[in-house]
Amino acid sequence: FATGPRQNNSIFYEIRTYDIKPSKMKEFVEMVNKYIHLRTAHSELVGFWSAELGAMNKVVHVWKYDNFGHRAAVRCALADDKDWQGKFLSSALPLIERQHNEVAYLVPWCQLGKPPKEGGVYEWVTFQMKPGGPALWGEAFQAAINAHINTGYTKLIGVFHTEYGLLNTVHVIWWNGSPDHRAAGRHSAHEDARVVAAVRDSVRFLDSQQNVLLIPLQCSPLK
Repeated sequence: FATGPRQNNSIFYEIRTYDIKPSKMKEFVEMVNKYIHLRTAHSELVGFWSAELGAMNKVVHVWKYDNFGHRAAVRCALADDKDWQGKFLSSALPLIERQHNEVAYLVPWCQLGKPPKEGGVYEWVTFQMKPGGPALWGEAFQAAINAHINTGYTKLIGVFHTEYGLLNTVHVIWWNGSPDHRAAGRHSAHEDARVVAAVRDSVRFLDSQQNVLLIPLQCSPLK
């Protein structure tokens, strides 16, 4: 089943997840911060994070494209970019154990947000929903997200659903001022009858969920 609906334009986001060799994580992050400008000269970087809790030695980065033709043109340009290939890619690839990418769209009821200030943390929550797409679970899922927003303890950055990769996957990005601020907010949300009711309705369509606490890299536009 298709995962639609999605936003009304052709813009999509490529979500890339890299597992880094444990002894090479510091080196990889330093290289990204030093040379990412060579990559962002070709297309827009939304955010670049390293995992702090829920995963280890992992980085997540999100890239925005106007359409699939745009992405194809960018990939061709990168292949011909001697600075990118020579200064970063040739040295970075040996540091990476595994690469995974997905193509995802913003859900139509969500626009990409920004944190109210720099210096917080991001929570990347991945929901594996039952087959059928938003036609089956969309309204209940949206209600659960809105219930958390309405508590006021957290800031929604974006809600994405996959088009390529494992279908019926939804990635939700939240921002919090600190891990402790997030923990206190979650505790309050668990005692909020509105949140409990909305989550109980949505979880009927849920197969699995994974939460990862992310720290933005120095070079990340979302900090």
